[in-house]
Amino acid sequence: MGSEGHGVEANAGGEGLQDPRALQILSTEHWSLLTARSLVYNEAFARGGMFLAFLSATLLVLGLISTATGFSDAFLIVAALILGLDLFIGFATIGRINGASEEDLRYLQGMSRLRNAYHEMVPGLEGYFITSKYDDFDSIAGFYGPGTSSSVARGLVHGLTTMPVMIAVICCALAAMLSAVVLLLATRDPVVAGVTAGVVFVVLFAVLANRGYRNAMAFATRLPPLFPRPDPSESQDPPPA
Repeated sequence: MGSEGHGVEANAGGEGLQDPRALQILSTEHWSLLTARSLVYNEAFARGGMFLAFLSATLLVLGLISTATGFSDAFLIVAALILGLDLFIGFATIGRINGASEEDLRYLQGMSRLRNAYHEMVPGLEGYFITSKYDDFDSIAGFYGPGTSSSVARGLVHGLTTMPVMIAVICCALAAMLSAVVLLLATRDPVVAGVTAGVVFVVLFAVLANRGYRNAMAFATRLPPLFPRPDPSESQDPPPA
């Protein structure tokens, strides 16, 4: 029943592609998606750059304050307030960059569907495209790196090179320093503050990594494919009788 319904949709799409206006309509939509991708791409990098610039400025301010006051209680209180503000801006930056990445993946899926239409209109073009015509999540994620079908180690290594993870690491370091500053104010014990800072960094990074992975898998389920990549096992010819 499902395959028949898919065939009906495919036939209807094929009839629409015979319209002489189809290519112009598809090309217009393609350029619209390219423009939207450019906007979210620039916003993601601008937000990341703004966070790093703000962080650099606040750390410079802390250096000037420490020169004037030394590592006194007043300095630790100011440092705690500034680090808390940096941490909030960092988390807000991660949230917006993740949202921009999801928008970009949606636009990539739309472009893959348009590319599938181009292949239907003019068969035999596969050898001239380096991009996929399939719109399943793995095919879309292939634009950035390994998809969900890749090994866990490869996905981990690739994830560490992305901007959201880089900013997440910085946020974990800020949370660790903030906890150390608070404990120095409370206990005056640098050993306890240092050990607690290390624990906070590891635990927060594990929490953010787990949440990021779960959010990515949940987002993949919200991108239902219309033209998924065929399963190689299903395309094999049945053995002779």
